[in-house]
Parts: sequence; C-alpha cells; structure tokens
Amino acid sequence: MYDNILIPYDGSDEAKKGATNGIELAAAVDAQVHALYVIDLPGVPRALSIRDNEEEVRREYEEYAQEVLSEACELAATHDVDCREVTRTGSPSEEITDYAETADVDVIAIGSAYRGKVGALIGGTAEKVVRSSTTPVITHRMDADSI
Repeated sequence: MYDNILIPYDGSDEAKKGATNGIELAAAVDAQVHALYVIDLPGVPRALSIRDNEEEVRREYEEYAQEVLSEACELAATHDVDCREVTRTGSPSEEITDYAETADVDVIAIGSAYRGKVGALIGGTAEKVVRSSTTPVITHRMDADSI
C-alpha cells in the first residue's frame, strides 16, 4: 500500500504531530519515511540586512534543517522506521508537492496548525499542499486547545 511516506518537518508543534502520525503509519505498513525541510528564504526585494548576509542566513537555515531532520529521523528510529533526510529551498508548499511527485512517494503526512475561523480562510502550508498535490495527503490538525 505505502512504501514511501513524505513527512514535511520544520520542528513546530504541528509538524511534530504530523510526523508522529506519519511515522506510526510507516511502522504499521513497513514503509520508509522521507523527512523534508524546506528553506524558505525571503524573496526579492530582500531586506538589506538579509541581502548583505545571505550566505550566513543560508548557513543558519541549513544548520537548523539538519537539527530538525535529525530529530524527525530519531523519532522514526524509535519506531524501527528507515528515514531519509531531505532539504530543499523554495516555497514550502510547492517544494513539498514537487518532491512528492519526483521522489515517487505514496502519501504525504503533514501536521496542520489551528488558525481559527479567519486564518482557515487564508490557509497555511498544509492547506496549500492538500489543494495542489496529486499525491494523497493525510493531515493531522491541531485543535484550539493545543496552541
């Protein structure tokens, strides 16, 4: 059924809930997990302080990516699930859906934050992935009491 499960992971509380759900599913069906962190650098025009120190900012993002992906893969290891760490740069929702298609994953397991009634109209990364992905998506939504 599922051989490869994509878990977009940024270390947030909602991402942890989605990762736990995806890893438990992977353990149940003997699938591999692809933990993905997307570096979302500010677009153009960039603030002068960011533009002048872009290399340093990129290095800090990459270090953080390694840190959170290691965390996700450690969680996978506690469930005896193989985990692959992947870092990409760009728009999170676009990179998630693109990776899902190019890496031939079977399902995306993603956490979703509680945004309230107004925030739900705008939507976050999880909502954008659900709307644009051709790969099936399993979401784990946090409730108002979880924030």
